[in-house]
Amino acid sequence: MNQPTPEYLVEITDLHFAYGDRLVLKGINLRIQRGKVVAILGVSGSGKTSLLRLLGGQLKPRRGSVKIAGQVVHELDDDGLYRLRRDMGMMFQMGGLYSDMSVFDNVAFPMRELTDLPEELIHDLVSMKLHAVGLRGVSAMMTGELSGGMARRVALARAIALDPMLIMYDEPFAGLDPISLNVVASLIRRLNDALNVTSIIVTYDMSESLKVVDYVYFVHDGEVVAEGPAAEMYSSDNPFVQQFVNAKPDGPVAFQYPSEPYGAELGVTAI
Repeated sequence: MNQPTPEYLVEITDLHFAYGDRLVLKGINLRIQRGKVVAILGVSGSGKTSLLRLLGGQLKPRRGSVKIAGQVVHELDDDGLYRLRRDMGMMFQMGGLYSDMSVFDNVAFPMRELTDLPEELIHDLVSMKLHAVGLRGVSAMMTGELSGGMARRVALARAIALDPMLIMYDEPFAGLDPISLNVVASLIRRLNDALNVTSIIVTYDMSESLKVVDYVYFVHDGEVVAEGPAAEMYSSDNPFVQQFVNAKPDGPVAFQYPSEPYGAELGVTAI
């Protein structure tokens, strides 16, 4: 008798990580359901990208565990880690396309590197992926000829090239104009549902991410400070969430980085 598929694809438990003596993650706990789009929100430097690297096995935790599809990532050997990564797609910050390759070759790259598929089949698959993001007509162009929004969509096509079970997006909306941003956000949602995958969006873009995600985790100073369904975030009374929703310059996330009193630095008694 087959065992039922676990409800959660990703389970992170008491995750601690540090670069040397600098603590980055301080006991993160989160779970991501299969088939859902989940956002991890936080200001720059809050540990979001480090969390993605731990998910991908590039980094190892100081304490705690990262489990994907029932496998503890940092306990896998090289072969096991590569097999797991075969089922993971990644859209890097600013797209991360290879500048010396055409659009077609960028999308074909993971197929050629990780499979033994014949070129005829790769051609058809690349066309399908580019068609899914509306860019089949630019396959022969070099990446330097693309607009920012188009480049991000090509990166999305590459992320889904091998039909992964998990896709991770590192700041997918950064630097995009409003139209391109809306297009990319809608594509993430539509492709997630059409391909029946699970998506993690790491971002600081509150307004756009809440339109397309199912659940949100807010990370600050290495800890989860709030979480909940996206639809409930606007009415949340959590001060961190309120600061993010309303883009307030000061609050739980302080405007001033911790330092000695300003007056003391200037040699005066009061400022």
